[in-house]
Amino acid sequence: MNTSVPETEEQSLLAKNIYITGTNRNSGKSIIMLAIMELLMGNAGKIGFFRPIIQSGDKKDELIQFILYRYQLDLPYESLYGCQSHEARELLANEQSDELHKIILAKYRALKSQCDYVLCIGSDYRHGDSMFEFDFNAQVANNLDCLMLPVMPAGDMDNLQTLNNLASLKYELNEHDNDVLAVVINGVNFKHIETLRSTLGNPGSFPIYVVPAEQSLDKPTIGNIAHALDAKMFTSDNTKLGREVYHYKVAAMLVPDFLNYVQAGDLIITPGDRSDIILASLLTYHSTNYPQISGLLLTGHQEPGPQVKALIEGLGDLPFAVLGVDSDTFTTAMRVSQVPARLHSQDDRKIAKALGLLESNIDIPELRQRMLSQVTHKMTPLMFEYDQLQRAKAKKQHIVLPEGTEERILRAAEILLLRDVVKITLLGNEAEIRQKIQTLALKLPEVDVIDPMTSELRPLFAQAYFEARKHKNIIYATAFDLMADVSYFGTMMIHLGFADGMVSGAVHSTQHTIRPAFEIIKTKPGTAIVSSIFFMCLEDRVLVYGDCAVNPNPNAEELAAIAISAADTAKMFNIEPRVAMLSYSTGNSGKGESVDKVRDAVKIAQALRPDLKLEGPMQYDAAVDFGVAKTKLPGSEVGGQASVFIFPDLNTGNNTYKAVQRSSGAIAVGPILQGLNKPVNDLSRGCTVPDIVSTIVITAIQAQETGEL
Repeated sequence: MNTSVPETEEQSLLAKNIYITGTNRNSGKSIIMLAIMELLMGNAGKIGFFRPIIQSGDKKDELIQFILYRYQLDLPYESLYGCQSHEARELLANEQSDELHKIILAKYRALKSQCDYVLCIGSDYRHGDSMFEFDFNAQVANNLDCLMLPVMPAGDMDNLQTLNNLASLKYELNEHDNDVLAVVINGVNFKHIETLRSTLGNPGSFPIYVVPAEQSLDKPTIGNIAHALDAKMFTSDNTKLGREVYHYKVAAMLVPDFLNYVQAGDLIITPGDRSDIILASLLTYHSTNYPQISGLLLTGHQEPGPQVKALIEGLGDLPFAVLGVDSDTFTTAMRVSQVPARLHSQDDRKIAKALGLLESNIDIPELRQRMLSQVTHKMTPLMFEYDQLQRAKAKKQHIVLPEGTEERILRAAEILLLRDVVKITLLGNEAEIRQKIQTLALKLPEVDVIDPMTSELRPLFAQAYFEARKHKNIIYATAFDLMADVSYFGTMMIHLGFADGMVSGAVHSTQHTIRPAFEIIKTKPGTAIVSSIFFMCLEDRVLVYGDCAVNPNPNAEELAAIAISAADTAKMFNIEPRVAMLSYSTGNSGKGESVDKVRDAVKIAQALRPDLKLEGPMQYDAAVDFGVAKTKLPGSEVGGQASVFIFPDLNTGNNTYKAVQRSSGAIAVGPILQGLNKPVNDLSRGCTVPDIVSTIVITAIQAQETGEL
């Protein structure tokens, strides 16, 4: 019996939501969920997440917790699922399946009314027959009027078995009359990939994507094990929880024998009073003669003696996570062997790797075309981030990062390389950088490292700098010395075409980062001044603020140039430029030197670029509030809907962007330099890894635009 509730005509016009379900256990649907969630965040306004059934118990559903944390959904946990498994089993045992579907549908509709789009994830195949469970998920998808995206695990099957299972799946989908978005065959052995793809050929009414197996995604992380065993953490650095566990070793022998069995990626399980094993594990990490282990798990509710603890504490941050549990060693080892690999909200490396794998094997534009029948005009921060990431990936650029030994830079580089967004060169002492990468257990095999002190490019760069600056009385010896500086060396890489853009400033001052660019790269033809903007990512839109970082007190001509550059930058990043030239007075009401400067700047900018929607002077409230604009600026094309805000001086701009950032919770991305021939961007010394990732992506897009001129 169909338990779906008829929708109104208005509801039926909405784009269909998506329902992801596995066709069996261990399908890997959670990583498919991640890719779709990223796509939705870039295209679909306010997103909801829904599970029809979650497991009963004291612990909250891991996937819901993951989504809430990663995407900061402002939705209560209880609204994101239909019912718990014990309720579902009771209803089914009493032959009340229709009642179960109604409960799920009611909670789904309540969530849907609050969201522009809802992603649904099916049940986990922990109980009962898998065919029955797939039937259940297919019915739920129909009753919620969702496009279905089944994920079929390939496992150890050969291609003939895979094709037979696919035929059965197509039959079931046809029997249930599901609307299908696509089918994903997940975890296919690499030796079967090409044959399977060629055999599939033209899949018919919906696409079929083949995703290869990735060993590291199938391995649990230290965080997975800590969560499953409810382990105590003896280390405070959560970044170490992301390391994969490829093997586990019970260390019950003497140290010399134990060392014979250590492998890379090991989780060492040993009683907490085995100080010899604990110290040997720590030493293996720092020894070049032994592989890097993933972590240490102490059993039996025991801890090392106070002398050993004091010795360890004196080492500073431990190189890997150390966990503790109450259970004995044998029981602990058995439990560890049963821990599945699951995504963890703070495991940026595994998330980036999963997304990189999926984006390389799933046609994201094709999916987007199939799943979105309506276009949203909102530009949320997540949409902005998603859009720019996809643009950067479309035409990869080469970005040089002078601060190659800085941990935040290395972590950002790993995320971008795992996502295959840019090519990266790190500057600095190569041995030091490689050691830092190893110590942090990062995976950066494809990153280039150049040491300016010893690089064969240094004489070439010195000669080019000497030729460009000899009119300033620079001699070759001085130029050669300057090329040992990472900022000068990186800037010359861009200037001479060895890289496309540069990002620095995590540990260097703004002057140290941008002075070489002013000397070497200089301004674009027709650009009067180098300036900066911030992308201010508010809850439902992205605004452009300029200049908040470079020019202390621009005159009217310079202010006009800043406004024109900011409008062009906004357009480059798909923000329609409506430029408000800000002052303490709106229209013709005010007098005084500062407001006259803005008034003159408006005239200059309008004469130079009559195509721009650019007005002023105006106060901030008139720029953002329709009601105020209607009174103060009737008939304005900018008032009440400005997207680009130009401040009269650095004092006003810098204080305003920080006030908006701190008081509204807006994300400020920048400063982004504009007006240079090639892109160089500065980081705040307090920047986070996501800040660095965003700035590198924006720099790559600037480089794309520069390269097309």
